[in-house]
Amino acid sequence: MRKAFETELQQVKDEVLVLGSMVEQAVLDSVEALKKRNIDASRSILETDKRINLKRFEIESQLMVLIATQQPMAHDLRFLASSLEIISELERMGDYAKGIANINIRMGDQALLKPLIDIPRMAQKGVDMLHRALTAFVNEDVAAARAIPVEDDEIDALYNQIYRELMTFVISDPKTIERANWLIWTAHNLERLADRVTNICERTVFIVTGEMVEISASDDEFWKQK
Repeated sequence: MRKAFETELQQVKDEVLVLGSMVEQAVLDSVEALKKRNIDASRSILETDKRINLKRFEIESQLMVLIATQQPMAHDLRFLASSLEIISELERMGDYAKGIANINIRMGDQALLKPLIDIPRMAQKGVDMLHRALTAFVNEDVAAARAIPVEDDEIDALYNQIYRELMTFVISDPKTIERANWLIWTAHNLERLADRVTNICERTVFIVTGEMVEISASDDEFWKQK
């Protein structure tokens, strides 16, 4: 019975990775569609979001059945409960990709205020962090889970740089405020995605240690822990 249960737990991990891969691709595609002002590609991302939502609910149902039928304790219960939280985080990240797609659609025939350089860098960095966070989750790698959130500072720095640059356009010509806001909201979505990566890392630490700790790059007390 234990072997069968472990097989089911591995299936959950595999399905979470599938969901994560869907989200990663949606984020990258949403930014690429905006960069190229490809409206059709953005509309496709809206359909992808529906599939992401469906996959999330499928995994949730699987988890609820395991919790109800296996009556897990200790580590196994922490894993299943945390998996519920992680798939919720992933679904919200999918919403950020959908939000960027909607921005591109709502812009209509307006040109980008400036070529996209730092926003794609934010997307690549955020997706890389997410991919490694999910790998840490699957491998129950506490060291990696603790280390990844410190990289959120890079995302924040890019966001601040984008914001300052766009504000110079607005100050020079107030008529650009709407086009500036489109890009600020895009960057904001990517900044929030990175915050949710930290949440996944915190859940991984909880699964292994049983400790629910808020991980922050500036939290010296956390880094003093084992």
